[in-house]
Amino acid sequence: MNKKRTVQDFIDMKRKGEKISMLTAYDASFAALIDAANIEMILVGDSLGNVLLGYDSTVPVTMEEMLHHCKAVRRGINQAFLVGDMPFMSYQVSEQEAIRNGGRFLKEAGCDAIKLEGGTEVCDTVRAIVRAGIPVMGHIGLTPQTASQLGGYKVQGRDADSARKLLQSARDLETAGAFSLVLECIPTQLSEVITSAVSIPTIGIGAGKYCDGQVLVTHDMVGMFEKFIPSFVRQYASLAAQIKKAVSDYRTEVREGTFPAEDHSFNMELDAKDLLEE
Repeated sequence: MNKKRTVQDFIDMKRKGEKISMLTAYDASFAALIDAANIEMILVGDSLGNVLLGYDSTVPVTMEEMLHHCKAVRRGINQAFLVGDMPFMSYQVSEQEAIRNGGRFLKEAGCDAIKLEGGTEVCDTVRAIVRAGIPVMGHIGLTPQTASQLGGYKVQGRDADSARKLLQSARDLETAGAFSLVLECIPTQLSEVITSAVSIPTIGIGAGKYCDGQVLVTHDMVGMFEKFIPSFVRQYASLAAQIKKAVSDYRTEVREGTFPAEDHSFNMELDAKDLLEE
């Protein structure tokens, strides 16, 4: 078993030019499979609202829902670094509330760090959380919790002004104490500039190959979530089709009486007729 990952490991990986792999997990079973493949980071993303809970966005996800799934994931992993996603309105009201909620991810759910969305405007909050001893991963570019303010789910930083703001946000978040940054849906050229401009690792999702690492929603990557497939996702499997076929085959065999067969049944040591005679 590999040793438990730490923040310093990721700083060292960036320095050495080693790429960081990250995937989402929402339960112990998936977490164990991902951990066994030696993925360095696991994110319990608020994307669970879309993927697991049937919400139309990540906005309705609550602290209690996030903690519930973080606890489950923690029970499934040994070496991966576990990051919990701060849900909408869990860190925006006040620095005190942000620290309290961030601390719950570590104290109650066993996370190693938290992630929150936003750039320069959240740096005071990031600084306060870090000062309280809670590692923070930043998240800039397309920020799903506030996608409506950004004009929807579309690429950010395509013009000079917005690109400069994202670059400044990255620098400000590093100064505020963030140990890494998620760069979501920004041009490849911009992510290359940001990655070079900061000393902390950048983790890309729809941000091109120059980031220090990559993250995907696991259900997208293995083809389990069919409602919407982002253009930046590569599907390494098509599990939804396989699962639907397996379920359909099961239903057919149940209706035809071919399942359960002898191999799936248990037998008594005595003749069942003897029970009726008694």
